[in-house]
Amino acid sequence: MTIFHGYDGTALHYERLGDGAPLVAIPGGPGMDARYLGTLGGLDARRGLVRFDPRGCGRSAAPADRSSCAFSAQAADVEALREHLGAERVDLLGHSAGALTAQRYAARFPHRVRSLVLVTPVGRAAREPDPAELAAVRAARAAEPWYPDAAEADALLAAGAGDPAELVRRITPFFWGSWDERARAAAFAPGSAPVAPWMREAFYAGSGEGRPVAAPVLVVAGERDGMIGTAPARLVAALHPDSRLAVLPGVGHRPWVEDPDGFAALVGEFLDRA
Repeated sequence: MTIFHGYDGTALHYERLGDGAPLVAIPGGPGMDARYLGTLGGLDARRGLVRFDPRGCGRSAAPADRSSCAFSAQAADVEALREHLGAERVDLLGHSAGALTAQRYAARFPHRVRSLVLVTPVGRAAREPDPAELAAVRAARAAEPWYPDAAEADALLAAGAGDPAELVRRITPFFWGSWDERARAAAFAPGSAPVAPWMREAFYAGSGEGRPVAAPVLVVAGERDGMIGTAPARLVAALHPDSRLAVLPGVGHRPWVEDPDGFAALVGEFLDRA
């Protein structure tokens, strides 16, 4: 394990895959173990992929002060990691909720960010799904054999009835473009779900407003993402002046799993040109 210390001394973990300039990857959840990111479709062949476990996640320590897990505060941990890596500037990738930390870091430390990749982001400074879009994305899957069970679980979850963890498991097919064997293996792999029940509230506390960043930004959305939809990605792309939005066809919330070659080519070309 490779350990460094966050802004308040909390022991944090990361691991580096591949060689070359660092691409620091922040997982989503909030509360996910960064190992679910894999190689992000093979990006470790293009960059030194640094998979970072935020505080309280994966193999990193949980701080005594849970308020320090707010994504706005965790931007300082990313700066501590950059200093530890000895990099003047980094390419930064955030997935889902991790895109909030990535955006806040880029706004706070603009001179340290070469480029920013935001993959199926949840929003600019909070979760910003469009309920009508999400309903339409999910309804479009009505012919799937798993749909009746997932739709029932979705209704129960909205009503606050039943065990939330079990209901989320049942609606997981909505989050994928194709609910096939590869998606099931990735969705339910060890470490692929948040484990700290308090993390969500702590992460989103005191978020403030979204701030535009000056670095080149690539925003990636999944056309069939029934977890967050494409609306948050569109809002994020509109916020940042030097941004590009790519909506990948046929994929959901983890596009590098469902279209690894297409995802890696898109992100790799962006990084090469940034």
